[in-house]
Amino acid sequence: MAKTLTPEQLKAKFEREGRTFAAWARENGYTVNEVYRVTNGFAKAKRGKAHEIAVKLGLKAESRHQAA
Repeated sequence: MAKTLTPEQLKAKFEREGRTFAAWARENGYTVNEVYRVTNGFAKAKRGKAHEIAVKLGLKAESRHQAA
């Protein structure tokens, strides 16, 4: 299982790779606003789409229920 990242680590990773959250959002079928809310901590990402985004970005580990 991969180690989860802090929002700061994730932002630094995207910057190193020359990627934007807007592009990532479009590539993965999310709105830019949804992704920014998760990466900036406005959405708690406990369930639903916000949780899905956090898991895909590596901010949260996949729950056991999702893995099954």
